[in-house]
Parts: sequence; C-alpha cells; structure tokens
Amino acid sequence: MVRTVITTCPICEERLKVTKLTCENCHTTIENTFEFPNLLSLKKEHLQFIETFILCRGSIKEVEKVLNISYPTVRNKLEEIIAELGDPYRMKQTKEDEKKDIIDRLSSGELSAEDAITLLKKK
Repeated sequence: MVRTVITTCPICEERLKVTKLTCENCHTTIENTFEFPNLLSLKKEHLQFIETFILCRGSIKEVEKVLNISYPTVRNKLEEIIAELGDPYRMKQTKEDEKKDIIDRLSSGELSAEDAITLLKKK
C-alpha cells in the first residue's frame, strides 16, 4: 500500500526531515538527515492547484474553466504559492510596473475589463 509522504509534524506542525532511505530492490539503507524539496512542503490544496495548472499546460484561462474560478483567483493562488515557496528569481515589481502589466494583459485579451479594474483597484 502506497502512502502519501507527510512533510509536517502532526503534533507541532513544524517541517519534518527524512532520516532514512531504503532501496526495496537491494535493501540498501542510507541514514542521514535530508530535507524535503520546498515543493513537497506545500499545502495539499496548493499541490492540487499546481497539478491542475501543469495539466492545463500553464493556461490560466484553462485553469479558470477546470476549477470554475475567476482569473484574479487563479493569479492570487499562484501568488500565494510563490510566496510560500519564496521567489529568489523575481525582483519586486514597482506599483507602476504592476499596473502596466495589468493593462498589457487587458490589451492582449488575457484579462476582461472587469478583472482588470478589480486588479487595478488593489494596486
């Protein structure tokens, strides 16, 4: 029976570490302290969202349809996941850059006027 790996302690909710790896074929066992990759430490709902996002080939419009949620909700979930993982590769955008990005997405048809207004009001 295959079990899903838990990554947080059921008592104190701190991150767990792996201390033993075993090969089922040759029975080699390696003991040490290993950390889970950050991706595996995400909440179950975030992992399910990422799986849907990948199966939709990164199409936000497709994710909207599959999960029956709005464009801003998809973007917010992505931002939550990025914040949870940490984002060392992306520099913080200025408010003007964020507004320009929203307007560009509106122009390309990626956003509806209503969604663009909602996002711009938050900036």
